[in-house]
Amino acid sequence: MNRIDRLMGIITLLQAKKHRTLPQLAEHFSISERTVFRDLKAIGEIGVPVYFEPEKGYSVGSGFFLPPVSLTIEEANALSLAEPLVLRFADKSIQRHFGSALSKIKMVLGKSQRENMEQAQAQTAHFIPDKYEHLMPSTDFLTPLQTAVVNKTIVRIEYQNAQEEISVRAVEPIGLTFYSLNWHLVAWCHWRQAYRDFRISRIQKLQVTLQPFLKTDHISLHEYLQSIQHEIDKNLSHPLT
Repeated sequence: MNRIDRLMGIITLLQAKKHRTLPQLAEHFSISERTVFRDLKAIGEIGVPVYFEPEKGYSVGSGFFLPPVSLTIEEANALSLAEPLVLRFADKSIQRHFGSALSKIKMVLGKSQRENMEQAQAQTAHFIPDKYEHLMPSTDFLTPLQTAVVNKTIVRIEYQNAQEEISVRAVEPIGLTFYSLNWHLVAWCHWRQAYRDFRISRIQKLQVTLQPFLKTDHISLHEYLQSIQHEIDKNLSHPLT
């Protein structure tokens, strides 16, 4: 049994029974108590709430559930290969979450697998010429906007258009899309009473409210993109203008 499967096995075992002692876990997985202790520490470091009670043993926090997902080294390397794309095209919020996810994956890999993944990362790089540095996403908005799309809550934005005019909008986000080297928010604008495409790099301030959508018959993001396909194709033919 590789380490990833063993860690998942320990979590499953702790979920199935309230408490397990170190000797019980060691016997179940045919490993030393020292190895079990290291595994429990790794499980805690990836965010699983593991608790210890004297006279009882170890347990997983109530209400916690982690599906039994394991990665092959090829899958882990695929994520490391995507890292430069995330650093180039995602904003700061997504970069943080992606970096945290990769760190958690490394924690549960065996030594040789971790070295393999780190070598793959070291041999993968991204290069941005200085004249394109201003196109690098510098916002912190993608993660909260994802949440608003999923929860169907109204977002208030302070938006600067191409003429550098500032307006404050209340919008109902239906999705995020990426084209012309920029992330775009597609949303129903209360002010315009129509769907609008907001370039996220032009959003100056953002507030996700707890207010649910007022419009009940939104089109899908796919339907919106189909309706403006001609405009997108025109922008893609001049991506750096």
